[in-house]
Amino acid sequence: MVRAALLSEASVEAGVEFASRPTDVFISPYSKCGTTWLQQIVHGLRTGGDLEFTDISRVVPWVESALDSGIDLDAPQRAEPRAFKSHLQWDLVPKPGRYLVAVRDPADAVLSLYRFFDGWLFEPRSIELEAFVRGVFVDDGGYWRHLASWWRHRHDDDVCLLAYEDMKLDLAWAVRQVADFIGVGTEPERLAIAAEQASLESMLAHHVKYDEQMLRERSERVSNLPAGSSAAKVRGGSVAERRLELTGDARSLLDHAWRLTMTAEFGVADYSSLRDALPHRPEPTERSSGREKRAANLSDW
Repeated sequence: MVRAALLSEASVEAGVEFASRPTDVFISPYSKCGTTWLQQIVHGLRTGGDLEFTDISRVVPWVESALDSGIDLDAPQRAEPRAFKSHLQWDLVPKPGRYLVAVRDPADAVLSLYRFFDGWLFEPRSIELEAFVRGVFVDDGGYWRHLASWWRHRHDDDVCLLAYEDMKLDLAWAVRQVADFIGVGTEPERLAIAAEQASLESMLAHHVKYDEQMLRERSERVSNLPAGSSAAKVRGGSVAERRLELTGDARSLLDHAWRLTMTAEFGVADYSSLRDALPHRPEPTERSSGREKRAANLSDW
């Protein structure tokens, strides 16, 4: 759905065929599972704190949209390693490279995606949430194909899977995991600067840098939407509040789709079980502390 509505086939094909290098870092979660957040963490780490950009996707380009946006993927970047955004599953993402992927509870991801697309791809409230859940997360199946493709490779040396929820519970831990994985320095000052710049407070203060304005302008053209609507990607909201918005039927649709895919192939009962099985997790005491804060805000990064 995302590709068909926002990206041309030629642009996606060019992204898939991009000639990458072994040292390239591809940030490739499913939509609304932490992509922008990881872009900022990686860029902050590799540059030591550069914020002199107008759009995060100008310094960490989106490979599937580059042709449509007029961006040269081979142009010099501000620091090493080169970093790219993608939403591709493992079998389609350019290779070689190193792959950083955040996973997220599908109930939260679909609500975040719905809120983001409401006014981006369709007129506000013109599609009911349950219809969106069925069409995007169930009938389309993109979320589960993406998740399954990366789960099969979770133990590969060139793949790092992090849970969005764990990143939120302990941002400093997440920044260090990313720094170790992409091979930049882990001196305390570098880590502290990257964590501060990737905080919700900082990203809200600089939200225009993360609003994907280039893509918003394209969406207005291809979807015939009013010009100048909000493109905000960094927002706050409670996990508990989001779950209350899903009807019992919508939650049943998600649970059924999970069982048909992740449980059937991998024996993973639900998202909580998958999260517990991730190779990269905070220490148990940190996880326990975090669970006491379930009402804390999660941002739609």
